[in-house]
Formats: sequence, C-alpha cells, structure tokens
Amino acid sequence: MTTRRLVLLFLAAVLLTGTAGQAQAAGYRYWSFWDRDGGKWVYATQGPSLVRPSDGDVQGFRFAVSENSGDAARPRGTADFASICAKTPAEDGKKRVALVLDFGTAPDAPSGETPPAPRTACAQVSPDATAADALAAVAGPLRYDTNALLCAIAGYPKSGCGEQVSQQQSAKPTAAPGTAEDDEGPSVGLYAGIAVVAALAGAATWQARRRRNATR
Repeated sequence: MTTRRLVLLFLAAVLLTGTAGQAQAAGYRYWSFWDRDGGKWVYATQGPSLVRPSDGDVQGFRFAVSENSGDAARPRGTADFASICAKTPAEDGKKRVALVLDFGTAPDAPSGETPPAPRTACAQVSPDATAADALAAVAGPLRYDTNALLCAIAGYPKSGCGEQVSQQQSAKPTAAPGTAEDDEGPSVGLYAGIAVVAALAGAATWQARRRRNATR
C-alpha cells in the first residue's frame, strides 16, 4: 500500500472519529419503574398498573432520559421499607408499600421546569391494590397517555410523555464557549489527527521528490 493511500485512509478515519464524537444518541424522557430486590434496584418487567406488590415491598420511580432499560437511571437513595414506613403502623385488611420517588436532575427536566426534590412515601392500600393504586394514594395527581403510559407523578412534568430527546444535550451541562468542553468546536483528538495527517502528507511528498530525483 502506497504512502498516499495510507494518508487518505487515515484522513477518512480521523474525519469519521470527529463526526462520531459529536453525534447525539437518541433517548426518551420518561418515568421508569423499579422493584427493590434486597439492596439493589431491578427494572420492572411490567407496568405499575399490572404489578400487585406485597406488604413490605419497596418500589421506585425515576424520571430521566435514557435510551432503553439497560441504561436507565435508577432511583437514588438507600431508604428501605423499615425507614420509609416507620411511622405508618400496620392495619388489618391493609398492606403497606414503600415508594421511592426520584424526580430526576435538572439536565433531564423538560424546558422551563425544575424537578422537585426526591422523596419517599408509605402507601397503605387494600391487599389487591396495584403499584399504580399505591402511587395514586400518596403522589397524585398522576397523568397517563392514551396508551396507559405513566407521564407525570405529583403533576411533574406538566406536559410531555416519553418524547424523544438528545441524551447528549440533556445529560451534559453546557460548556462556556471557547472551553475544551465546548461541543461546537473540533475535539483535541481531531486536531491531533489532522497534525498526523499533515506529517504523513509531508513524508509522502518528500518520498515522491526523492524518487523523481533518483530517476533523473
């Protein structure tokens, strides 16, 4: 392979790398639903309207931007059932469900809205109540879309439901113009790649001249 061809391949790789670095992953802004299994959160396999928790269960809700369940943000905090329901005594014919409500962070909030502080609640509901029933008992008003997707808890957010957004824009704070983190300019790696390309191009030119001189 000639030096010129190597230069062209390297330049293409650098340009592709620079473009990929500025690409924005697609994500969705929504309330995710979680089950507490011992000391860890597990993404729920069913929606809150289908799950019927038992007395003593802990369930969580987290508002965030994520691409799928694999990268979804978990509810924050380590509160367990004993601490959340400590002030709610057991009653005959009722069950207690501990809920962790995490309204997310400012970068994930819809434009013009500020997420409320995370909080916990102990719902005391009938034995056949679903997780949605428990949530409605302590964190209304709730808002659902026509497909029964949970859109808002305690009125947050005011509008929108599972809309597609840019993860990079929502999860990363905006950097001041001209700084190293400014997304509008080329990355340091791109500048370095261009410098290498220039050096290879110079070497190719030098070799070409050397061959021409040798044939004279």
